[in-house]
Amino acid sequence: MTDENKEPHPMARRFRGFLPVVVDVETGGFNPEKDALLEVAAVLLTMDEDGWLRRAETHVQQIDPFEGANLEQSALDFTGIDPWNPEREAVPEREGLSEIFSPIRKAVKAHDCKRAVLVGHNATFDHNFVFAAALRSDIKRNPFHPFSTFDTATLAGLAYGHTVLAQACKLAGIPFSNKEAHSAAYDAEKTADLFCGIVNRWKELGGFPPPL
Repeated sequence: MTDENKEPHPMARRFRGFLPVVVDVETGGFNPEKDALLEVAAVLLTMDEDGWLRRAETHVQQIDPFEGANLEQSALDFTGIDPWNPEREAVPEREGLSEIFSPIRKAVKAHDCKRAVLVGHNATFDHNFVFAAALRSDIKRNPFHPFSTFDTATLAGLAYGHTVLAQACKLAGIPFSNKEAHSAAYDAEKTADLFCGIVNRWKELGGFPPPL
C-alpha cells in the first residue's frame, strides 16, 4: 500500500484530528503572567489498531524561573521544589519548552493528526502557564491548540463522581501515592492513566464510535 492510500492512524479519527497530550506543570504561584514556571511534564498517548488508548513515553523538564518571576513561598512549600538547587539541572524556559514541544510535534505527525490538544487535571491552569511561557520565549511552533483542552477533573466528575485527582484515581482502580504527588511527571502519568481509562471505558460501553 502506498503512502497515499494507507489508512490514517486510528488516533486521527478519534479526537477530530487532535492528538491528546497530558501535561502537568509545577509553578511558583497561580498567575501565569507573573509567577515562575518550574517544571513541565508531557505524557504522550498512543492508540492500537482496535482503538484502545494507552500511555506512551513521558518527557520532563526542570525550568529556571524567568527574569523577574514571582515565587510564592506557599507554592514552593506545596511542591517541595527548591528553584535554586543545582541538582535540578534546570534550563531556561525557551530551551525547556523546545525540548518538550519537539517530541510532541513528532508524535502529532506519526499519528496523522493536525495538532496536539492539552489534557490536564484542571487543564486551564496548565494550558495558561505553558502558553504564557511560550509567549515569553517567543516560541513560534507551539504544537498545542490555542484554546481547546480536555479536562480530566470534569471527565472524572462525570465518570466517577469525584474531581480530585487522587480520589478519582482510587475510584478508577489506579494506584496513587500522596507522597509522590506534586511532581509534574507523577501527576501527569496518573492523569494520563485516568484519561485513558475513561476514554477506553466509554468505548467498552458502546459510546464510541457513536451509534448511527
